[in-house]
Amino acid sequence: MFSNLKKQPTDKIMAMMGKFRADPRVGKIDLGVGVYKNAEGVTPVMRAVKAAEHKLWEEQQSKAYVGLVGDPAYADAMIGLVLDGAVPRENIGAAATPGGTGAVRQAFEMIKMATPEARVFVSNPTWPNHISILNYLGIEVVPYRYFDSETRGVDFAGMMEDLDGLKAGDVVLLHGCCHNPTGANLNLAEWQQVIDVLNTKSAIPMIDIAYQGFGDGLAEDAAATRLVASSVPECLIAASCSKNFGIYRERTGLLMAVSQDAGAKALTQENLAFLNRQNYSFPPDHGARLVTMILNDDKLRADWQNELEAVRLEMLGLREQLADELQRLSGSDRFGFLAQHRGMFSLLGTTPDMVEVLRANNAIYMVPDSRMNIAGLDTATVPILAKAIIDAGI
Repeated sequence: MFSNLKKQPTDKIMAMMGKFRADPRVGKIDLGVGVYKNAEGVTPVMRAVKAAEHKLWEEQQSKAYVGLVGDPAYADAMIGLVLDGAVPRENIGAAATPGGTGAVRQAFEMIKMATPEARVFVSNPTWPNHISILNYLGIEVVPYRYFDSETRGVDFAGMMEDLDGLKAGDVVLLHGCCHNPTGANLNLAEWQQVIDVLNTKSAIPMIDIAYQGFGDGLAEDAAATRLVASSVPECLIAASCSKNFGIYRERTGLLMAVSQDAGAKALTQENLAFLNRQNYSFPPDHGARLVTMILNDDKLRADWQNELEAVRLEMLGLREQLADELQRLSGSDRFGFLAQHRGMFSLLGTTPDMVEVLRANNAIYMVPDSRMNIAGLDTATVPILAKAIIDAGI
């Protein structure tokens, strides 16, 4: 049997991680892996998470299963965080998942189960695992233009032209905020135009919101998702707690199935439970329990929000520092987009060959498509990166 297996494509990010670890050079810079790091290069446990874990350790009496879709209190807390009443709670089916990736996978599974012929329109570029999972499930992928390689912003005209090809029942995958990998985002007026096309074409939006709080703020980053959810007949939302709660290894996510018809919830909830049962039965609870405790405790929530805001402002400051340093070195404002992008990532907009030059000459590691993790920088490494970019002729 094993001899019949086929060699699988190498994950570019995992391959880059291996090269980085093997590089003996002092001062090497990792801008590839999508994990927040502080100025000391550490991914810290947030204060509120530490406090909640201590309280949980003292109070928890059992590790028994919670339920196929997780604890309802976790779903309530996360729906409140993401949607904040934009849609009545009774209109939303929800299931806890192993991370945001689990939520994305379950959403794609639900699409295939409900509408096998549906195509999924995906931004070009997008998070590579989106396309990998869709291909594995045999769901047709249709790319739509998104990134303008000249302005390093959104190619909105191209996006709208491509979405004009939607058919009834097709799904459009959208990044709720902090687009990965580009960092370029739609404004609310553009979101409204996308909603109009979705409704005209009878297409269904699926929103992947993995970085709420990392862009312009918790409420601001959820504004587009709330607008979509309240404006279309139905949608899917995959949410992650990995980044904004810093609980990457706890694998904590939530899939929401939203309908304007409250009568649809029973059926969607039943199918979410079915999908969980087929894939992993009961979802992990530890991270979800911590998130629930934090969001439902005024003191813990306030401390979490304060720390998250500090992280957001730190990344924004690094963006502005990098844009300013590149302007100083180049005498040009062509890198101003870096200060306009939001979230952990920016797409530098150069070639894999130039990315390799940065690695070979300067021990600077980023994904071959030139996606760089801004959170991998600090105030001392920003000038190093800026000089390397200019020296490489990017």
